[in-house]
Amino acid sequence: MESNLNSLSKIFTERLFRIPDYQRGYAWGDKQLKDFWNDIIQLEENKNHYTGVITLEPVSDEIYKNWTDDLWIISHKSYFPYYIVDGQQRLTTTIVLIQSILERISEECGELNYTSLDEIKRKFIFDTKDKGISRSYIFGYEKDNPSYEFLKTEIFNEISSTSNNKQETIYTQNLENAKKYFLSQLNNISINEIEILYKKLTQHMLFNIYTITSDIDTFVSFETMNNRGKPLSHLELLKNRLIYLSTKLSDDEFEKNSLRKKINHCWKSIYHNLGRNKLKPLQDDRFLVNHYMIYFGIELWNREEFESRKFRLPNFYASQRDDYASFLLEKKFTTKNIHDSTLTINNINDYVVSLQESVEIWYFIHNPKESKYSNDIKRYLEKINRQGINDVAPLIMTFFKTEQDNKKRLELLEKLERLIFTFSLFNIRYYHIESDDIQFLSFAINLHNKQTTSKEILRRIEEGSTKLLTRKEAKEFMIKNFKDEGFYNWHGIRYFLYEYDLHLSEKSKTSRIKLEWETFAKSDYNTIEHIYPQNSRQKCWVDSFKQFNHKQKKSLRNSLGNLLPLSQPKNSSLQDKCFESKVSSNNSKVGYKYGCYSENEVTEYSKWTHEEIIDRGIHLVNFMEEHWKIKIGNDQEKLKFLGLDFIKR
Repeated sequence: MESNLNSLSKIFTERLFRIPDYQRGYAWGDKQLKDFWNDIIQLEENKNHYTGVITLEPVSDEIYKNWTDDLWIISHKSYFPYYIVDGQQRLTTTIVLIQSILERISEECGELNYTSLDEIKRKFIFDTKDKGISRSYIFGYEKDNPSYEFLKTEIFNEISSTSNNKQETIYTQNLENAKKYFLSQLNNISINEIEILYKKLTQHMLFNIYTITSDIDTFVSFETMNNRGKPLSHLELLKNRLIYLSTKLSDDEFEKNSLRKKINHCWKSIYHNLGRNKLKPLQDDRFLVNHYMIYFGIELWNREEFESRKFRLPNFYASQRDDYASFLLEKKFTTKNIHDSTLTINNINDYVVSLQESVEIWYFIHNPKESKYSNDIKRYLEKINRQGINDVAPLIMTFFKTEQDNKKRLELLEKLERLIFTFSLFNIRYYHIESDDIQFLSFAINLHNKQTTSKEILRRIEEGSTKLLTRKEAKEFMIKNFKDEGFYNWHGIRYFLYEYDLHLSEKSKTSRIKLEWETFAKSDYNTIEHIYPQNSRQKCWVDSFKQFNHKQKKSLRNSLGNLLPLSQPKNSSLQDKCFESKVSSNNSKVGYKYGCYSENEVTEYSKWTHEEIIDRGIHLVNFMEEHWKIKIGNDQEKLKFLGLDFIKR
């Protein structure tokens, strides 16, 4: 292993750099970019800054002979190809910054530090054969990496014949963000300052270069190396481990290469699906741990204990959330298991295929509008997402993977939506309820292992829901909970009010949506109104509720009938105004008259007293009973449920 200290300009002399398939993509975020930028800006002129280590692996003739676009520069210009084992985050950042500098400079002049922009581009970005249309990129990814096309087209601004096939992942988003960040910084400094910055970057940022010899295992080296501020994720480590194990199998080379391609294709799909919704990226650890619990579930506890239901789901969830990485990397996917023949090429292949199938479903159940599911399935997936899909996502993913009948899929979603809402009435999540009847994770594991059927799961969920709702202590718990806390702090209040407004929209002539979930669900917006205000000092409110004591007034304010969804964050403008002013304001269109269907409905009342709160509350409970098939009881029982049984009617 050789080492020396070099500037960026010397490093990029007669070398081609490729990021190998086992490497993660570009992972730096705002913090790392700001640190990198500040290191350069704060470096005194003609002073050197130690930037870090770059570890390289020479690419063998057998591999690079297939690099048709690069053979000319390797054979005729004596460029030597290297894989970047460690340091790709720093090198990628410098190349993105150099490209940003080239774009910024080209707007004002044709050279930088007496060097033409074309010459800089040939040194760091790409070279051409006889000034033709061919491109040999000095730095880049292997072609089967989705970042390969993105780097060329979106960062280097090159036209690619295959650019229509480029995929966006969390890594390509990071590349895009890095370029945007550097361009914004460069736009704030002068050309002279950019020339100084470029000199610092290429001449005074120094790296240790290590070249790994053939007797060192690059896969193992990769796992032990971390980049500045960005340790490898479990998903990144797992990919490297599986590719590494593919080289250790005793199967023929064709089979091993086929497995390696499958692993790369799978991880392309994983990163594409987890990051394709830029506004709501999915967490890789959450996907991986949920898939792991289903795929390896029977291995994770004693089967007899599992079937006798002596294990408890909350404890299992907590333990596996912490232990799954060690299981995958230290117990399951190890060279020892390869040597012992307890891990075969088929085992790895089956796991990879399952991951790829699962992540595509995982994305669509979290983003149903982008799926090709039926409209009814999309609608119920959206309902479950609004309530919180995390607890039931593993079961939905497994059910959709094994059951192709859309009627059964829809039936599952309908039952889950009702059950999640029912659990919300207890103000607790489902996995905190010690129930032998409803164990979503065990359902998913048994379905994956063909130990049960989708029909049986649907029956069990229905029976469990009925049993839960008919327990006397369940209703008593709900009544006590809402009597003590009211409905304002109920974590299901937004979903309930939104569903009711949707119900009103369906009954309207236009069916136009007036209440947008994305705005309404944001907790930082004041989108739930107390019609009878929390701070009610005005005479109109004092007179209307003077017969009640402090505790009773609080119960009335937080009772269901007094809570109203607002179609926009206008709560502060209404505050403690009298009811007539809340309904319609002459000065601006902020009253209930101009809001969502629920607001419009309240305008039908001429005044607002405890009678109206009770009337609307019972009306909303009637909707709850009909919509979710939940029996609360007669009007007196509903009054008790609303926490208003202190009022005699």
